[in-house]
Order: sequence, then structure tokens, then C-alpha cells
Amino acid sequence: MVSGRHGERVVSLKGGEPAYRMLVEAMSEGAATLSRNGAVLYCNRRFAELLCRPPAKIIGIAVQSLVTETERDRFETLLAEAQKAVAKGEFNLHCADGSLVPVYLSLNRFRGYRGQALGMVITDLSEQKRKQAAEIKQAEAMHRLLLERTLSAQEEERRRIARELHDEAGQLLTSLLVGLRTLEGSRNLTDVKAQGHRLRKITAQAIDEVGRLARGLHPTVLDDHGLGVALSRYVTEYIKTHNIAVDLKLSELDSSTLPSAVQIGLYRILQEALTNVARHSGAKAVSIRFARLATALEVAVIDNGCGFDAEAVAVSSHRLGIQSMRERAAMLGGTVSLTSQRRGTKVLVQIPLANQDFQPLVGRKST
Repeated sequence: MVSGRHGERVVSLKGGEPAYRMLVEAMSEGAATLSRNGAVLYCNRRFAELLCRPPAKIIGIAVQSLVTETERDRFETLLAEAQKAVAKGEFNLHCADGSLVPVYLSLNRFRGYRGQALGMVITDLSEQKRKQAAEIKQAEAMHRLLLERTLSAQEEERRRIARELHDEAGQLLTSLLVGLRTLEGSRNLTDVKAQGHRLRKITAQAIDEVGRLARGLHPTVLDDHGLGVALSRYVTEYIKTHNIAVDLKLSELDSSTLPSAVQIGLYRILQEALTNVARHSGAKAVSIRFARLATALEVAVIDNGCGFDAEAVAVSSHRLGIQSMRERAAMLGGTVSLTSQRRGTKVLVQIPLANQDFQPLVGRKST
């Protein structure tokens, strides 16, 4: 029954009501007919099940009384919008057992009744909200795992720095202290000059060592001049320290187009890759190549060392720091993959780039 200017009228489909009711009752979604002010004129079984009420107890109830108090004004707005066009929104309905069920409501007026009657379809969002909660829980678990690994990596880095400070800079400073004590006991100018010359060399070594450690923590050249210059300087020092030839090609790298986070991430990944080469491969030569793909920057690090069992490392990669490289790439939306044979290893890094206008600088000379 619909109330209007001409009194109450029965809303039905002539000759088709039984078939219509069978269809509506068989729906997996809730369905209801509302008056223009939101009173329930009819509802199917599914809607009644959602509210944990028998259909007879729902007829005549205003839907406004079923939604939460904070959502009632929004539902009134939805009713007004439904007089003109399809109106949709998410709400929480009160069930008979006191619980709330999240639903998606879609309202539309019945044509021919001048907006006096509205059709409403009710979709249960409970399963979807459980799925969203599970996804959030999984994301939180991944975040905790990543945080734990980050903290572990930081602690390992602190141990490495402490060890190098003790073994390198500490020893040099100790030698400097012993030399100064010897200088105090010198009896002639010739001995003083010789000792002073030796102490100056030790001091220079200590300064270089502290500088090397500082650059390892964060290379200021990366901030001042970009990834290309920072890598070139690191490779120069790497060659001197490890006596490994490095062929660095920067022809397709324009670091000015790369975000700061990408430059830092790539620098650390390549630093870790080269460290692994020096520690584990026994290689005599390494090549580093940059390539511009359609939407990504690709970097390959290839050595001629002894190689390793890539499948075994994929399961337990902490020994080679591969997990650290993969996590850094993942934070940039990229990947790190490895292939290894008896005569060498290839580390392939792919980082997606949002800047579609990036053009490879083919004519640039390598550094």
C-alpha cells in the first residue's frame, strides 16, 4: 500500500506478481519496497535474515530506525536523492540480536508512481569486511616482519661499523698514540723529524679510514651530485681496496630524473652486490650495466667468480645479504633476481619509474 494525494494505492505488477515474488524471494541479496519516507512496505526473506527478524516484524518499520544514529541524516539524504535517480551508499543496520551488519544500499524509485514508492536492494558486506580485516592483518604482519628485518639489518650494520672502527681506525689511533709517546723521548732533532713524518702518515691513514666509514654510512656526494657520480667514486675506491676490475657503464643513467629514494635504494643495492662479489665470489672482474626499459630502469651486475647454488640461496639468502637487496627493491616497487653458474653470477635489478618521459642518454660517456 502506497499513500499519495489520491489516497492509498496497491503497488503490484498486473498479472506478473507471483513470478515477480518468486524471483525476489530467490535473490541472494536483500530486497525491499519503501514508501517515500522510508517505511518498509515489503521485504524478501534475505533482508529479514540479515536483520534476524521475521518479515512480518519488518513491514511498517522506517529504515531510518534500523541504521545507526550517526548515519540517519545521511540516509535521509539518500532517500531524497532516490526520488530523482539511483542512490547508493554503505550503512550499518541494527539486527534483532543487537549486532550491526554492514550493508550496501541501492535505492531507485518505481516508475509510474511519481516517487511514491522506492525499490531497495541490500547487499551484505560482512564477508567482504572480514576479508578486508584479514588483508589488513596480513599487511600488518608483513610490516612487522619488515620492521624486524630492518632493525636486524641496522644492528648488523652497527656491528660492522664497530668492528671496522676497532680494527682499522682504532689501530691507527693507537699507533699514533704510541708514536707521540716515543716522540717525547726523542733526544735529537733528526729523530723528531723522522718520527713526525711517520706520525703524519699514520694520521692521514686514520683520516682516510674515518672518511671511508662515513661515506659508507651515507655518501654526501649522492646528495650533491647524484647517483652516477656517487657510484663512480665508490667503484674507484672499491677497485683500490679489493683489487677487482669494475667496468661501470652509465650511458643510460640520468640520475637527475630519478627520485631521491630510488637513487639511495639503487646505491645501497649495488653496494651490497659488489660487497658480496668481494667476499664470496673470488671474481677478478665485474661489469655494471644500466638499461632503460619501457617503464622501468634495469641494472645488471655480472661477475666472473665461482658462482653458487641459486636455488639454495633463494631459500636462505641471509648469508649473502640478498634478502636485504630484495627488500630495498621491494620498497621501491621493484625486484631483484639472481642467476649463477660455475663461471659467474648475474644480479638483475628492476625498478619501475613513474616518469614516462625519461629518455636514455645514449650519447653520454661512461664515467
